[in-house]
Amino acid sequence: MAPKNRIIIDTDPGVDDVLALLLALSASPEELEVAMISVSYGNVPLHNCLRNVVALFHVLEKEMEWRESTGRGQPYGALRAYKPIVAIGAEHALEDEILMADHFHGADGLHGVHEAHPHLSPSDTWRSLFTDVPADPAQTDPSSYSKFFTPSKTPAHKEMLRLLKENPGDTITIVAIGPLTNVALAAAEDPETFLRVKELVVMGGAVTCEGNITPCAEFNTYADAVAAARVFALTSYTPSSTMPPVIHGKSVLPAYPTKLPRQLKLTLFPLDITTPHEVTRKFFDSRIKPLKESGSPLAQWTDTFMTGTFNKIDSILGEGHNAGLSLHDPLTIWYMIERDNPAWKPTPKFEDIRIETCGQWTKGMHVVDRRGRAKPGEQSSAVMTNPEDPMDAVMLDDVPGDTMGWLSVKKGNRINRVVESPGVDLFPEELMRRLFV
Repeated sequence: MAPKNRIIIDTDPGVDDVLALLLALSASPEELEVAMISVSYGNVPLHNCLRNVVALFHVLEKEMEWRESTGRGQPYGALRAYKPIVAIGAEHALEDEILMADHFHGADGLHGVHEAHPHLSPSDTWRSLFTDVPADPAQTDPSSYSKFFTPSKTPAHKEMLRLLKENPGDTITIVAIGPLTNVALAAAEDPETFLRVKELVVMGGAVTCEGNITPCAEFNTYADAVAAARVFALTSYTPSSTMPPVIHGKSVLPAYPTKLPRQLKLTLFPLDITTPHEVTRKFFDSRIKPLKESGSPLAQWTDTFMTGTFNKIDSILGEGHNAGLSLHDPLTIWYMIERDNPAWKPTPKFEDIRIETCGQWTKGMHVVDRRGRAKPGEQSSAVMTNPEDPMDAVMLDDVPGDTMGWLSVKKGNRINRVVESPGVDLFPEELMRRLFV
């Protein structure tokens, strides 16, 4: 049976990214197929992010061997049924300096897990899988290659475009849980092919809540605000209306064509919805302890970086708290697995959310019009010759005094923001059940 959802995961693996990848690979073959993992810089530098992805597959291979040797079941159906491509993406933002969150995730992105469990970390010879520089045959370790993924030497954004071009339109969803640099590169290189994507699911931004990197910005968006603005612009009927301004005389990427085949469907998971979904130290420890004591490689590996994370949170909040890790990135994967669940609730209509790219204090901010004014083109059916096409709403679309086109149907972004999930308390249970059967 073919999976109902085929996805590309664009990620900068720190702690919650790894949990998201594990959740995706733990799905049944009918629920999900991970066609590709596109690796980006972000929480830590690119080479550490890539190492964490390779290590994850290495650990899962050890876990499958342990389960077979102990007569346990073989979960992780999507892992065993499909073999995702792993490709390397951008090393830095389009126009900005690199921003990292190693203060939270640790220097390697996983709180020293590679040093703590060297037997669960692949040999450095895995690097030769992603480069044209040949490895020293004398140093090649066959165990550094995993049977569960296919390494690519092609840049990640080009692999994205290839998959979108070679498969029918509307069959592949991109789930972006890191900075949007790779996605922006793909969209800029071939926007027509990029718009064959079924849906772009983005973990990023803070709309009605405070940010987690600045008072108003979330990390992924802040790390490459220009990339986020360019991607969001593809949701507009007039992408040029929300594209980032050219500051230094020339943009690093070209403008989009005036005519595009359609608008991008972008589903947004900002901090507003992701932050309340968390797993606490007590809950995690109670579930992981039996498996860890039984010798599960995955439990031992995961427990190390989760404990490091909880300790970091304690150092921020102070002792005495039942430290909780917000499941920002895993929530997007749960959405893909349970895509048809009516409990997922978006805002009643598309929101015009724009990305600030050059504000001294507001870079990365998700800007919305809070003045509560209706767009005339949406209110009066008399202005539409074809109600199915808002681009026909031309008579009353240009409103005098409407600075920046906030009242225009033709201008502005059209973002589908998720505001409710199947359950804040349900998700930690579901996550741990799927990851640690």
